[in-house]
Amino acid sequence: MDVSRPHRLKYETAWTWLHKLRSCMAQFGRAPLSGSVEVDETCLGGEDDDAHKGRSLTGHKTPVAAAVEERGEAMGRIRLIAVLNATALSLCGFVRQNVAPGAHVKTDGLQSYRFLRKLGFHHQRVVLGTNPKNAIKQMPKVHRVFSLLRRWLLGTYQGAVHPIHLQSYLDEFVFRFNRRRSANRWLLFQRLLERAFTQPPTYATLAGRPPLSLVAA
Repeated sequence: MDVSRPHRLKYETAWTWLHKLRSCMAQFGRAPLSGSVEVDETCLGGEDDDAHKGRSLTGHKTPVAAAVEERGEAMGRIRLIAVLNATALSLCGFVRQNVAPGAHVKTDGLQSYRFLRKLGFHHQRVVLGTNPKNAIKQMPKVHRVFSLLRRWLLGTYQGAVHPIHLQSYLDEFVFRFNRRRSANRWLLFQRLLERAFTQPPTYATLAGRPPLSLVAA
């Protein structure tokens, strides 16, 4: 073996292992959010940023729902899910799957959230109007998460995230965010590796179309 030449890791191998680790990240800490929770939705992707107006979805934009625990002035845990649309079925389903029954859920005035009370949540509906500054003022934590997410996608991955793989990247962001104060990062990495080797998904199950540009809406 020629040791004078450095071994080059193939792109497919590196890509596969990163996605294997992301698939394991989705399995950690899935206890539902509790207490007071801000919930909102946004859109990521698309070639023309001006195409997203109001609740309309055009181009390759992907709607993403977010839930953030309120811990006084600080933020607790979060959840991020790529949803099919902004209908009541999608958004109320997201809340039901990720927030504990009886929690106080704060949303904007979108009618899709109107069934939350019937699902057992204490729903606070805030009509924000047309001024985007009202949304940031009334629901600062969830909008802060959206801002951090966009910066992370554009900064760390240069926006090269295909919609078909977006959920994997959302899982990674959630995993990192929810463990930002962890005292033992090495133990977390060990557990990820253990899961990756126990039930490793194959490249064929992970791979999709080549990455396209995903930019913040």
